Amino acid sequence: MDDGMLLKTMLFRGMDAQGLRAALAALRATEKSFNKGAVILQAGRTTQRLGLVLAGSVLIESSGAWGSRTILSHVGAGQLFAETYALLGDEPLLVDVTANEDCRILFLRTGSIREVAAAEGAWAAAFVANLLAITAHKNLALSGRIFHTTPKTVRGRVLAYLDSVSLQKGSREFDIPFDRQQLADYLNLERTALSKELGKMQADGLITVKKNHFRYIAP
Repeated sequence: MDDGMLLKTMLFRGMDAQGLRAALAALRATEKSFNKGAVILQAGRTTQRLGLVLAGSVLIESSGAWGSRTILSHVGAGQLFAETYALLGDEPLLVDVTANEDCRILFLRTGSIREVAAAEGAWAAAFVANLLAITAHKNLALSGRIFHTTPKTVRGRVLAYLDSVSLQKGSREFDIPFDRQQLADYLNLERTALSKELGKMQADGLITVKKNHFRYIAP
């Protein structure tokens, strides 16, 4: 594990190298690699560990009994997943976590939030504060997905998503973390309908798109 990289993540923000080492020891940190497509955590099971993506990325997905698939979020390097389930401990996962590409994950065993807060060392207070901030950001992201999937038309959903990405990036030209099928799954659309609408939007002069790179020509 690269201490310098970890100290730059939001989870360990405000710690020094000594505090980081104390945190990793107390949280029983373990590192594991996964190949693209591997299931990291499976719906229906419980976990006592949160995951921090060290390299690559993962997808948070909901899979229906009849094979339907909905992508809820994309988690990149330096970001967390399963922190809520890890803190609750005995709550079955309602989602699958899969490797979007070859990735390395740092697993941390948190116990309850009370146990973490009561741990000895200055790192514990920083860890709890950082975890709370991350949870707040996650709530915003989930709220954003509701806004993206609320419009009834395909174009409305695409525009809602591109609007938010453009605001987050501070630019009208950007890459998105999804390929075409993943974007369709995220927006709850059929891939053919999405591709057809993207073509129409290019013809109408609203966007230019090449793979996952967009130029958003909004008013």
